[in-house]
Amino acid sequence: MAPKGVSVHAARVRRQRGEHARLFAEPSRVDWAVESLAAVKPRSIIYAFMSSSYVLGTNGDEALRTRLEKIAGGIPVILAAEAASAALHAINARRVAVIHPPWFSEETNDGGKAYFQSQGFAVVSCARVLPLRDFQEVTPVELHGWVAKTTPKEAEAVLIAGNGLRAVGIIDALEETLNRPVLTANQVTFWSALNKIEKSPPVTQFGRLFRAAQK
Repeated sequence: MAPKGVSVHAARVRRQRGEHARLFAEPSRVDWAVESLAAVKPRSIIYAFMSSSYVLGTNGDEALRTRLEKIAGGIPVILAAEAASAALHAINARRVAVIHPPWFSEETNDGGKAYFQSQGFAVVSCARVLPLRDFQEVTPVELHGWVAKTTPKEAEAVLIAGNGLRAVGIIDALEETLNRPVLTANQVTFWSALNKIEKSPPVTQFGRLFRAAQK
């Protein structure tokens, strides 16, 4: 998604399978990653773990961002769930269908629904991709077919949540199939990051979100 002139740098936060999402935000896990990224002086830092917000809530997110931005020397830190809420507002979508990865627990799925409801959205459906399975690659063909088949007609937009679910490549195709905006966890965080750059180069693909922002 990065337009010409924009570079992307990454640092991985280690997490054991089955660990609670709350642990991902602990200082011993994420702080060192933020510190290493801050060394290259980026315009913003993306915290690419949407389900973290499901367990932390609004107040927990604020505390996390404050801590990480202090470590980063004032560089803005973007949280995925907050970016998703901002993106839904940007496309004027109130009724949303939320899609989660097949490795999410029922508790996490319910937490996602509650989170976006707390942000003022009507969550018309919130489901995990079936069949359920442990963490593994979900092919674009499978994901496209499942979302196209299960999205309710009353949904004004679709949010494919979970940064570990690779969905960016099917955004345009799904929007054509469903005739409505499709957002994904990595798309909305990158959109938010580009918004931190004055006169950012335009993105001409990857969904109506980018086109709406450029009008």
